[in-house]
Amino acid sequence: MAIKITDECINCGACEPECPNNAIYDGGVEWAYADGTGLLGSFEWKDGTTKEADKMRPPVEDDFYFIVTDKCTECVGFHEEPQCAAVCPVDCCVPDEDNVETEEQLLQKKSLMHL
Repeated sequence: MAIKITDECINCGACEPECPNNAIYDGGVEWAYADGTGLLGSFEWKDGTTKEADKMRPPVEDDFYFIVTDKCTECVGFHEEPQCAAVCPVDCCVPDEDNVETEEQLLQKKSLMHL
């Protein structure tokens, strides 16, 4: 499953540079699939939809750091544990039970984003 940042976030920013997928953004910041990945132009996402890698998308959260679920792989294929959770001083990086994925699905997502 993806990781999410709860509203207990103190906006310290420790998590953001640790994410190998560049899936973590400061509150209020627009994001794109291309940010920190190998995605370019139009591509087919895991659900069969076509996405534009460089298209800016609205922030998920305005007040504190957030994780883009589509880009989060729980650091599978990079590290033994989610690095955001490992460095968070207030333990607000937690599993997102609304977005459960198997290790195989997370590895497929990683492969798609990092060609």
